Amino acid sequence: MEIKQIQAGKEWVGTRLDVCLTKVLHISRSYAQQLIQQGQVTVSGKMGKANCRLHEGQEIYVQFQPPEEMTEAKAENIPLDIIYEDEDIIVINKERGMVVHPAPGNLSGTLVNALLYHCRGELSGINGVIRPGIVHRLDKDTSGVMVAAKTDEAHQGLAAQIKAHTACRTYWALVHGTISEDKGVIDAPIGRHPKDRIKMAVTFKGGRKAVTHFRVLKRYGEYTWIECRLETGRTHQIRVHMAYIGHLVVNDPLYGYQKDDFPIHGQALHSRYLDLVHPVTGKAMRFEAPVPDDFAACLQKAAART
Repeated sequence: MEIKQIQAGKEWVGTRLDVCLTKVLHISRSYAQQLIQQGQVTVSGKMGKANCRLHEGQEIYVQFQPPEEMTEAKAENIPLDIIYEDEDIIVINKERGMVVHPAPGNLSGTLVNALLYHCRGELSGINGVIRPGIVHRLDKDTSGVMVAAKTDEAHQGLAAQIKAHTACRTYWALVHGTISEDKGVIDAPIGRHPKDRIKMAVTFKGGRKAVTHFRVLKRYGEYTWIECRLETGRTHQIRVHMAYIGHLVVNDPLYGYQKDDFPIHGQALHSRYLDLVHPVTGKAMRFEAPVPDDFAACLQKAAART
C-alpha cells in the first residue's frame, strides 16, 4: 500500500472528492469510492465522503494500492462480433459495456485485448502498445460499429478520412422529449466541464468545434428516436449536444436523468452505420451494426408509453 498526500489547489475547488482522486491517482472512480467507503481517505483530518466538495488548501491523505503499471496491452481470448475483415482493416460490432482500450484501473477485458488475440498481434502500431489499431473510439456503454487498422498504412488512411470528415459515422439514439423539427444541426463547441472534470460540456470559451447533424426517425409522445451523423468526433459529443438542446439521451448515467427505468445498461445510443473508403483499395464501403436487443426494448417501451 502507498500513502499519498494531496493538497487541493484552486483547480479542485468545488470538485467532488472521488473525482479528484480518480484524476490525481489515475485510478477508476469505483476504486476511489471504495477507498473512501473503507475509511482510507481523510480530508483535513476527517473521514472523507465521496460527494463532498473540496475547498482550496484542504489536505487529503489516501492509503491505496497503485494501479499496475501498463507496459503493453495483452492478448486475451475474448469473443468478437466481426462485421468485416481483410488484411488491412477489421470492423467490429462492439457490445455495450466493453471498454475500447486499457487504462489505469481497467487493464483487461477491452476491445484491444480481444483484437490482439484475434489478429495475432497484427495491428497498427501508430497509437503505441496500449492502443494498437485504434483509429476512433466508442464510449464503454455505446454499442455498435467501429473500425480498427491492422497496418500503419491503413491507420493513416482511416485517420485522414476522419480528420477530413469524409468518413461518415451514423448513430441511433432514443432521447427524452418531442423534437418538433424533422431534422437539424447542432453546431456548438465542446470542452471539459468547468466544474465537473469527469464531464464534457458545451463551452464557447476554449471548447473545440463540434457539429452533429440529426433527423427524427419516429416520435413516441414524450420520447424521440433519432439518427445522428457526426461531422466531428468530440468526447461524448452526441450525449453532450442532445443535453445542450434539452433532449437528454435515455438512461445516460452521466448527462441524463437519475431515474430512467429503461431496460438498458448505459445510454440508449448505438453506432448504426459506418461509411468510409477502404484505405488501401479505394473502394467505397458501408458497414452496419444490427440494432441490439436492449436498444430495441427501449423503443418498445417508449412506444408503449404513447
